[in-house]
Amino acid sequence: MKTGLLIALLGSIALVTGCTENASQADKPAAIALTEEAAGHYCQMVILEHDGPKAQAHLAGLPAPLWFSQVRDGIAYLKSPEQSAELRVLYVNDMGVAKSWSDPGPDNWIDAQSAYFVVGSDAVGGMGAPELAPFSDRAKAEDFAHRRGGEVMRLEDIPAETVLSPVEFDAVKPDASS
Repeated sequence: MKTGLLIALLGSIALVTGCTENASQADKPAAIALTEEAAGHYCQMVILEHDGPKAQAHLAGLPAPLWFSQVRDGIAYLKSPEQSAELRVLYVNDMGVAKSWSDPGPDNWIDAQSAYFVVGSDAVGGMGAPELAPFSDRAKAEDFAHRRGGEVMRLEDIPAETVLSPVEFDAVKPDASS
């Protein structure tokens, strides 16, 4: 009898956990196409005027995402110790299907949690800082790292110092074509 009760209880917990996970996935807002009205969260500049991949953060309670001129800035927001809002999802451009570095595409978005990031390459983002290049395909990320330097990491493996440390702009070179 006790075994049957324990199995029923564990089954109920598994069912509730599964429903909660499915509900959170269903509640995840869809990515929004980048338009001329999108302004960077930090710089308040028009996002489309900057080269390189972008990011959009969807927060609980806000009807529109926060836009970032660089993926680095979106991840810095996420990893900042001061960030206390409930992040629903962070989307980044998939550079594996982008037309070019200067034109990543207005609706080319992947969930940052599933992306492969090239960290430490020679790529420079739209605000002139070193950029983290996101890809949905690990092989494309590895190819980019082979050609441009850096290493492939998942979002959770990127150290906060990578995106929160000051940048010496004299050491940053203008980006070349990917």
